[in-house]
Amino acid sequence: MRIRFAALALSAVVLGVFSTVTPAANWPRFRGPNGAGVSSDKDVPVKWGDKENILWKADLPGEGHSSPIIWGDKLFLESANNKQRMLLCMDVMNGDILWQKAVNGSTTAKHNKNSFASSTPTTDGERVYTAFWDGSNLFLNAYSFKGDALWSKDLGEYVSQHGVGQSPIVCEDKVILVNDNDKAAAVLAFDGKTGKPAWRAERKSYRACYSTPVLLEKEKGATELIVASTAGVTSYDPKDGNENWNWTWNFEKAPLRTVSSPVLADGLVIAGGGEGPAGARHTVAVKLGGKGDVSKTHLAWEQKSDFPYVPCLVISGDLLFFVNDKGIAHCRSLKDGGDVWTERLNGDFSSSPVLIDGKIYATNEEGVTYVFEASPKYKFVSKNTLGEPVMATPAVADNKLYLRAKSHLYCIGAKK
Repeated sequence: MRIRFAALALSAVVLGVFSTVTPAANWPRFRGPNGAGVSSDKDVPVKWGDKENILWKADLPGEGHSSPIIWGDKLFLESANNKQRMLLCMDVMNGDILWQKAVNGSTTAKHNKNSFASSTPTTDGERVYTAFWDGSNLFLNAYSFKGDALWSKDLGEYVSQHGVGQSPIVCEDKVILVNDNDKAAAVLAFDGKTGKPAWRAERKSYRACYSTPVLLEKEKGATELIVASTAGVTSYDPKDGNENWNWTWNFEKAPLRTVSSPVLADGLVIAGGGEGPAGARHTVAVKLGGKGDVSKTHLAWEQKSDFPYVPCLVISGDLLFFVNDKGIAHCRSLKDGGDVWTERLNGDFSSSPVLIDGKIYATNEEGVTYVFEASPKYKFVSKNTLGEPVMATPAVADNKLYLRAKSHLYCIGAKK
């Protein structure tokens, strides 16, 4: 049943705000440049199926929910089985596996929707960085583009009833990982080339969180690292880990877990927390900037229903779009979080949507991708079925959409 609300005027789409400048053909981390889930490509197909616009389909060893990343002609993603954790390097032209590196791992308890390879790798164009969980300890590893193992850091025991899912990012010469689990929480930075520890910022430990940080690159002034977890939303100096400002949650009951990653736009960071399929939800928009504790001064708006727990948000102009875990698509006002429109899609969603050329691509757990316009009125574009479960967030590069399904990786693009 379709529910419509008063529409807001749609301003011009702003793609470059707060984003690291990255060539269009590259998608170097979870959700692409600066984790925004936004692509500047213009010719990604909106329809596919059977063999229409599917350029190739590659078999994947093992399973996992790791998203692909792309740099030039190489694609990287993680996979796993009960005995190994793997990094795959694939040819973007045909899906051939160029090399495969594995480390030992074992089976242990995790959430039934998680996997042993849910972390997405990241790259600086010279090295690829992975977060591997062997079932007990968490490791941060670095590999060359040729597949050479460069360094490995044992980050210690990782304790969570749900398993591991956080992903590293690159900031200048450092690789950074937020290591939140049920017993400890810290933001860790290492020299990308050598693996030497750069800094460590302790955070209060509540529950394991899986959100990936983003970077605030200001026109004048130093870059800020924005981290969201149960401990709050915090700005760090990525050079030394010193805290710039911190905003803390005011939970009505138990502290909520942060799974979806924050997004930046229009002077705000939007972050969400939640629990189980029918549990609490709490999404906040916090004003950027300030010094010290800004908890009492910087909350722009908050919502405690409808927003997603696992899928991330995307922003186009002054509108915020998401599809929540139960398949309800929303368009909200970025200014105050107010309703613009709501549309029911089918199925459960764990994958996060991406914005490509003014259109939202959102894939449910059954492998059905809905495409609709990022506009102040719901405008359906297409519905595409792979016939294979999908939990991973897609990647976009060089006018191609890469969808990681249960057993295969699909490359979707216009056939020339």
